[in-house]
Amino acid sequence: MTETTGKQTLSEGVYLALHHEMLNGHRLPGERLKVSEIAGRFGVSLSVVREALTRLAEQGLVVASPQRGFAVATVSVDDLRDLTRARVLVEALVLRESIANGDVAWEASVVASLHTLERTPLLDAEGDISDEWTAAHRGFHRALLAGSGSTRLESVATSLRDCAELYRQWSRSLAHDEDRDIAAEHRRIMELTLARDADTAAAALTEHIERTTTVLLAYAEDRAADVAGSTRSAAGGDGERIGAG
Repeated sequence: MTETTGKQTLSEGVYLALHHEMLNGHRLPGERLKVSEIAGRFGVSLSVVREALTRLAEQGLVVASPQRGFAVATVSVDDLRDLTRARVLVEALVLRESIANGDVAWEASVVASLHTLERTPLLDAEGDISDEWTAAHRGFHRALLAGSGSTRLESVATSLRDCAELYRQWSRSLAHDEDRDIAAEHRRIMELTLARDADTAAAALTEHIERTTTVLLAYAEDRAADVAGSTRSAAGGDGERIGAG
């Protein structure tokens, strides 16, 4: 193994570990990521860690700044709303195209992808969202759109879904939407799609996407209120009186 190959392998390991931690809420939004601390934890060089963090930054999971270094991306209300609107517009359109143009082989792939998703445990041994479930979930949504006949539209939709990955995982690991039955949502979308009911299927997909946004907006508002309360309390104790009202 060459030195370059060895470094890439180490960087991949650090990347995967940090990626898993972020998507499961072990690294909170806005948390600083200290390169030296991570390097010591994994027993790798600083350059290996920077390479992994740069890759995460390219995916929007990490924010890099010259003054503060690296930090986990924050829950941006404006970005979440904008991303959700874009996803709803594009994914609903591509789903309609799939329903109009998809053949029997496409139908079979949708059924198979949902079967895989339903047979894949959501949580791993540590109680985190499993990487296998995340992959199966991505596969199901890609299968839904794969009948459109437009690789460009599918690519745009997939890119937007990838951008939403952090928000989507945070909606489960941080916001704790226990009442949500995601499996039932997926099955309903599939059934309406196979019934070629474009209007209702698009509406169900839109509701599925927007549910994540609703949960995370509530989480972001609660966090903002906590921060504001702590700031007021530190400034003179007014925070408790305001909060009590």
